[in-house]
Amino acid sequence: MVGTSVKTIGILTSGGDCPGLNSAIRGLVRPALDKYGMKVYGIKNGYRGLITGNAMQLTQDDISGILTRGGTFLGTSREKPFKNPERDPKTGKTPVESIIQNYEKWKLDALVVLGGNGTQTTASLLAKEGLNVIGLPKTIDNDLVCTDMTFGFHTAVDVATEAIDRIHTTAHSHNRIMVIEVMGHKAGWLGLYAGIAGGADIVLLPEIPYNTDAIAKHLKKRQEMGKDFSIVVVAEGALNEEEALLSKKELKKSRQGMTNSIGYRVAHELENATGLESRVTVLGYLQRGGTPSPYDRVLSTQFGAAAMNCILERDFGKMVALQNNEIVTVPLEDVAGQIKKVPLDHKLLKYGKDVGTCFGIE
Repeated sequence: MVGTSVKTIGILTSGGDCPGLNSAIRGLVRPALDKYGMKVYGIKNGYRGLITGNAMQLTQDDISGILTRGGTFLGTSREKPFKNPERDPKTGKTPVESIIQNYEKWKLDALVVLGGNGTQTTASLLAKEGLNVIGLPKTIDNDLVCTDMTFGFHTAVDVATEAIDRIHTTAHSHNRIMVIEVMGHKAGWLGLYAGIAGGADIVLLPEIPYNTDAIAKHLKKRQEMGKDFSIVVVAEGALNEEEALLSKKELKKSRQGMTNSIGYRVAHELENATGLESRVTVLGYLQRGGTPSPYDRVLSTQFGAAAMNCILERDFGKMVALQNNEIVTVPLEDVAGQIKKVPLDHKLLKYGKDVGTCFGIE
C-alpha cells in the first residue's frame, strides 16, 4: 500500500529567509499529522541543526497561525556540510557523517529541505549518500532552474514595486535621478519584474552589462522631452561592460576599493554624466521580510502538499517545481549547481524596450 512504510519525516529551511517558508511547512506538516498520523521533526537552523542534532517534534500547535507569518519559525543558516570535511573534535565525525547519524537516530523515512541553489545542491548530494530527500524551491531571486517560479519571489516583487512607486513622487518633486538597488547578485529576475511593474526608466541587470554613456544619452533624451527626473532600478549584481570582460577573481579585485554598493556607484556615474542630482535607496532585507503575498501563500502551500504526495509515493531525490502552471517533480541532480538567469531573448525585455525602458545599452 502506498505510503504505509513512511512513519517519520524531517523538515528544515536553509539559506536566506523569505516569505512563504512557514506556509510551505504548514502545507506539508498538517496532512502529515492529521491525515496520515506521521511523526514530524522540525530541524532547527537548517543543515546546521541536522549536523548538531537540534530538532523538535512538531505538533498542530506549532503550525497554527503560521500561514501569514514571514521568515521561518524553524530558523535557518547557510551551512554547507559538503564544503567542510573536517572532523568535529568532540564527535570525531565529519558534518556529512553527523547528518547521516542524526537521520538514522531520528528514524527518518524522508527529509524535506526548503531553500534555493545552495540548499538544493546539498540536497542532491545527500540523496547520493542514500538519504530520502525532497526539495522545495524558495528564493526571492527566482533563479532556480527547472521551475518557472519559486515562492518568495512574488512578495519581493510586490515590496520592491511599492518602494519604486513611493520614490517616484520624490523624484518628480525634486527633479532627481533616483537609483533603487534591489537584490539579485547573479540573476536579475527581481530587478526586471519590479522595474517593469514600477515603470522604471532604466533597469540594470547582471545579465546585461551596462554602458554609462548609453544610459546618459537616454536620460538626456528624457530631459529634452521635458522629463527632469528618472527612476533607475539596479540589481546588486549589475556590472558595466568593462567589468564583464574580467574574470571572477579580477572583478573581485577591481571592486576591493568600493566602500558602497553598486547603486551608489551608478548614481555617481550618472550624476557626472548628466549633471542631474542623484540619490540612492538600497532596499536590502526589506525585500525578504514581512507577510507573504496571497500568491506566495498559495504556491508554497501547493509545494508543501506536493512534497507530502512525493513522500507517500516514495518519489525521492526530487524537487517539487512549477512548470506551465502545473506542479511537477524534477530530479535534484538536474537542479544542483545551476542558476536560472534572465535569457537575453526573454519577452519581458522586449516588451520593456517597446514601452521605453532602457536596459543600459543602446
